[in-house]
Amino acid sequence: MKEFPVVKATIFKVLILLIIIFVSSCKKNNSIENTLKKNETFTKNEEEETVAFFFVETANIGKKIISKSQIAQEKSSDNSIVILGKKIQRHQNRLLQEITELANKKLIIISEINAAHRRDTYDLITANSADFNRVYLNSMKECLKQQIKLLESVSKETNDKIILKLVLKYLPEQFNLLRETESIITEKN
Repeated sequence: MKEFPVVKATIFKVLILLIIIFVSSCKKNNSIENTLKKNETFTKNEEEETVAFFFVETANIGKKIISKSQIAQEKSSDNSIVILGKKIQRHQNRLLQEITELANKKLIIISEINAAHRRDTYDLITANSADFNRVYLNSMKECLKQQIKLLESVSKETNDKIILKLVLKYLPEQFNLLRETESIITEKN
């Protein structure tokens, strides 16, 4: 009869030991989770988000500019606008290629062109021949300003040397294209 209290005591001790082991292992798991949450490898910082946004937006605006420049080369009867369209298209193709390569190296996926781009392009396609040059030039002016703003803002918000080098390479060209576009606008008015 004394065996039952001894067995009960042994079972009770084993249960207490198991509970202690279980609780301590739970605390260790939580500390691992907390460490992973604090680890920079698993969290995005603000600069990475800024860079990703820059790549996506710059690529989308570049695609929009390329599409519009192709339309201008086909639809415009003004030689200066056709030449400007070719120049802008070459510049944007180079920029888009570099942006895509850098984004791929940083494992950033550049999304498709947004619906606003399609609407802008449709407006350009449907413009009558009398208004086409004005619509194209004003559209290019706004798109180039948007890209310049993106290049300037990313240069202020990142210390990534590759991106800063890209900005230094393309920003002056963007300003030149903008000045040339504005010059043709004033010439046509």
